[in-house]
Amino acid sequence: MRDPHSTPLAAAPGRLPGPSPLPCCPVCYGAPERISWRQRPGQPVVLVFDPCGHRWSTPAPPVLAVTPAGADQRVSG
Repeated sequence: MRDPHSTPLAAAPGRLPGPSPLPCCPVCYGAPERISWRQRPGQPVVLVFDPCGHRWSTPAPPVLAVTPAGADQRVSG
């Protein structure tokens, strides 16, 4: 059964892929293993970075950038 609350995926414009598929924690700048997020109606989105456990609030859901598995992530120019 399809999830009626799924968020559409979109590429992050102007963001070059880094060595990790996840962005760094904005508090300690550590590389997270996982980012959890939740939002209640009328409340900002809360992001939780694991394993550091820092929380970050943002008014909009995160933008997800998806690259194919095994894709070469180097930028030529």
